[in-house]
Amino acid sequence: MAEQDKPLLIKRYASRRLYNTETSDYVTLEDIAGFIREGREVQIVDLKTGDDLTRQYLLQIIAEHESRGENVLPVNVLNDLVRSYMVPGGGVMPQFLQTSFDMLRESQSKMMENMNAMNPMSKMPGFEAMKAQQEAFLKAMTGGFGAGGWTGGAADEEKSEGSGEDLDDIKKQLAALQEKLSKMK
Repeated sequence: MAEQDKPLLIKRYASRRLYNTETSDYVTLEDIAGFIREGREVQIVDLKTGDDLTRQYLLQIIAEHESRGENVLPVNVLNDLVRSYMVPGGGVMPQFLQTSFDMLRESQSKMMENMNAMNPMSKMPGFEAMKAQQEAFLKAMTGGFGAGGWTGGAADEEKSEGSGEDLDDIKKQLAALQEKLSKMK
């Protein structure tokens, strides 16, 4: 099994410090969020008890981003999540979210395969620039979910010159759209 295929094991010490077992150094929540954005799965376990703390820390990462004003989830989605926990048996929300993200990763992968496949459009002037913009847009929309080839990592950013500025513009436009949508509700 390749290193990237198995989860990155992070151990939490009694002092609450997080230890990366692959690189033998301490990491922060932001470091862990970076591993996930790069497409890496992580598993966080308590060193003493062996308890799996992954869910707790992933929720903490989301909460910290929300507290900094980075709206990860719209309020109506957060309300639906809370409601789903009030339903005996947890309701259908967890399965719905899992299926939705699986479909998103699959369609993203197919879209990238179609863009990369030989097609008549690839000979058009400006196709590479259009492709780079599309990749930046997908990365901004999906947060760089890594499945099946395209992870939206630093290597992809280096391939297309100027995509950093395009990505910033797309992020600003996305934030404005989210704000408009939240005002509509």
